[in-house]
Amino acid sequence: MKAALISEFRKWTSTRLWWILLIVMAAYMAFLGVVMAFSMTLEPAGGGPAVGGVDAALTVYTLGNGLGYVFPLLAGAMSMTAEFRYQTITPSLLADPRRNVFLGAKLVAAVVIGLAFGVVGTLASVAGGAPILAWRGEGAFLSDGDVLVPVLLSVVAIALWAFVGVGVGSLIPNQVAAIVVVLAFTQFVEPILRLALVSVDALEGVARFLPIAASEALVGAGTYASLGMGELLGRVPGALVFLAYGLLFAVIGRWTTLRRDIT
Repeated sequence: MKAALISEFRKWTSTRLWWILLIVMAAYMAFLGVVMAFSMTLEPAGGGPAVGGVDAALTVYTLGNGLGYVFPLLAGAMSMTAEFRYQTITPSLLADPRRNVFLGAKLVAAVVIGLAFGVVGTLASVAGGAPILAWRGEGAFLSDGDVLVPVLLSVVAIALWAFVGVGVGSLIPNQVAAIVVVLAFTQFVEPILRLALVSVDALEGVARFLPIAASEALVGAGTYASLGMGELLGRVPGALVFLAYGLLFAVIGRWTTLRRDIT
């Protein structure tokens, strides 16, 4: 496993994809942090108080998990699909034919790289939003435990999105198809499905078990949750459901894609 992990980290660090995605994520999160902080501190058109306090800080600071998760998700998926696109999986399995080890190393390396996405993305949203909240709102709340804990858990959740991404990539080895599925599901399918489910009383509970909802439950806050898209699971159940998605995708991929002859 050690040799496989070293190989995986070399693959990550020898390509430009991950740090390009990281830079784009940082810029995007900083921009969204500014925009969201301004919107949260504006007075409603009909009068009344603006959204502020801890709720505003949580919404802004956890934007990485609420909207930026697509970057580590894509990075994780492409780390697997690139193996098939460029046929680097052939020398990897010739060096060590144990496919469980190969997949396990992919998953572990993705979590480590995902932590970088979590730290950078979260810091960017905090850097963009905190000054606005301190200036126009009720404060930045950066020393409040009710804010710091979800912010730290947001870093963890973003890292786990890279883990889920590897599972998706093992299940859908075609790189173009994987990217299309990831973007379509995260940007359109789940938000629309979640909105539809919470509008039906009998199905509202189902929305809690969707991937984005589960990641928001792990954090305890999120963009979609702040918009009223249903109640969330508890942190522990949410974390277990979220992890289950990544493991399920990886297991199915192991016994389908990685069971076949590679060349």
